[in-house]
Amino acid sequence: MPHAPPLGALLRLYAAGTALTCEPVDQGLLNRGYRVCTTRGRYFLKHHFDPDTADPAAIERRHRATQRLADLGVPVAPPLAHREGRTVAVVGGHAYALHPWIDGRHRDGGQLTRGESARLGALLGAVHACLERVMPPKGRTRPATSPHPVESADPADTFALIDDLLAHVHRHRPADAFDELARHRLLERRALLEQHGGRRPPPGGSVGWVHGDFHPYNLLYKDDAPAAIVDWDRLGVQPRAEEAVRAAAIFFVRPAGTLDLPKVRAYARAYRRAAGAAPAELGAAVHRVWWERLNDFWMLRWHYERGDTRADCQFPAASALAVWWTREYEAVCDAFVR
Repeated sequence: MPHAPPLGALLRLYAAGTALTCEPVDQGLLNRGYRVCTTRGRYFLKHHFDPDTADPAAIERRHRATQRLADLGVPVAPPLAHREGRTVAVVGGHAYALHPWIDGRHRDGGQLTRGESARLGALLGAVHACLERVMPPKGRTRPATSPHPVESADPADTFALIDDLLAHVHRHRPADAFDELARHRLLERRALLEQHGGRRPPPGGSVGWVHGDFHPYNLLYKDDAPAAIVDWDRLGVQPRAEEAVRAAAIFFVRPAGTLDLPKVRAYARAYRRAAGAAPAELGAAVHRVWWERLNDFWMLRWHYERGDTRADCQFPAASALAVWWTREYEAVCDAFVR
């Protein structure tokens, strides 16, 4: 298999038996994962490949956090310790972690009932509340590197990026349907920013510890109940209500680029109760995440600058959402705060 891990050495270190099968787990955009079946059980082997999050000491700190969350009853899958007592194995200069295999499936918002949507919001609220209990005080830690900085995007920078991406689109030959949609959305977004550029939000307010990447591929369900929140690589200090809004925009986006607002409302009410978040905090977060979406082109940057097409399938709905959200701004705010 491509990028095969040093399975024998790892399993000996973890005393996890002899490998019977090792299958890549395809879902997820960063890092590499494998479903491993051995003579002693089933495991998830994670290769921490993303250079932004692959420092072994930082990985172990995140591992300790997930263990403390598990002790509080949060559904997570803490890693196993190997013979040397650590939870990270460095082999050949690469960092790995071995987790118990969790039987489960991913579910997006379209597969959740309104009641299950509320349960999802309560779960994320509990995560935020429990992180406040188990992590260092925010004043004694530096915010983690994050793709969602506290400072809001400057539209002048976005206009320059749009021009650069349009040049990429123009140069791509032969032009295809993705190029056509990208060009349409870039021109559309430029017009929206020209119209709404005066609504740039101020720097973010209160911050808290957050998962950092809460979306359907990082939550496993067993039957109808959440079984494990996985992938804590982006654990850090960020505006927590923005994570709640950002997650809703991923879970509850429909294929046409609209949000299922009744489910969002149920989710947000449960989140506010569990996290102790005021409606005003959610309202400010809605505005900041809306602005973020107007200025964000990471999928197009992956496609045109890196030649990485893994996120292409998400682009139609995500790019349409920014337009719909702008048009339905008041209704979206109402769903999160009432």
